[in-house]
Amino acid sequence: MKGIILAGGTGSRLYPLTKVISKQLLPVYDKPMIYYPLSVLMLAGIREILIISTPNDLPNFKKLFGDGSQLGLKFAYAEQARPDGLAQAFMIGEEFIGNDNVCMILGDNIFYGTGLINLLNNSTGIVERENKAVIFGYNVENPQRYGVAEFDKDQNVVDIVEKPKEPKSNYAITGLYFYPNDVVKIAKSVKPSWRNELEITDINKAFLKNKRLKLQLLGRGYVWLDTGTNEALSDATEFVRVVEKRTGLMIGCIEENAYKMKYIDKIGIEKIILLLGENEYKRYIIRTILNK
Repeated sequence: MKGIILAGGTGSRLYPLTKVISKQLLPVYDKPMIYYPLSVLMLAGIREILIISTPNDLPNFKKLFGDGSQLGLKFAYAEQARPDGLAQAFMIGEEFIGNDNVCMILGDNIFYGTGLINLLNNSTGIVERENKAVIFGYNVENPQRYGVAEFDKDQNVVDIVEKPKEPKSNYAITGLYFYPNDVVKIAKSVKPSWRNELEITDINKAFLKNKRLKLQLLGRGYVWLDTGTNEALSDATEFVRVVEKRTGLMIGCIEENAYKMKYIDKIGIEKIILLLGENEYKRYIIRTILNK
């Protein structure tokens, strides 16, 4: 399975923070925002990753990650000239995806929870064994503000409603999607919405129509944060700060995740820290990996 991080858009809701820098490069406490969704793909066992961003912002992502080899990954990059909708990512990434299944995550979404790896592995397995798509649902207090999934006892999605006045569930659809390879073909058939965008909801409804859409529930003990507004960005920063200070463990440390997933060994870690200045991030990597 291959991965896509969609890191485009104008970040208009975060203006003026995003006037000269991509939203996904803004800090969430002690790391660039994009480290968090990248960590999710890494923990899902995905090593080939396409970053899609604007022509202006893409060079900065290349400076940040390079080809990914230092992490045992392989990065590719592609431009989304205009924010024409999430579904467009699969057409932009068609050559990259090739004959593989694909997971897409939005570059401003943060996921956290002890059992997250198991949920990711389960989702990958559903795509591979059952040829079905998997979306993630998170219980929210105000489902009227989100796209909401209705589902049966076996977590088959039976309906998707955008911003329902009378929600039939409290599970909002998050920015993490696992798809079989034919998502590319389906994306090509999607028509622009009233917003003149190619909507990810239309892709999900196409899988739903063919009874090929499952919902992975993020229950108690999991956190989903969308950092697209100033308030949400501040909340995410405070959440990461509190958890890291209380536990002494970082969230979204991509070097630690690369080592945990055995993408690199201790020699690889040593090569990375030689390039780092004296800072708490470097000291954390030494403390949690090299000193064990």
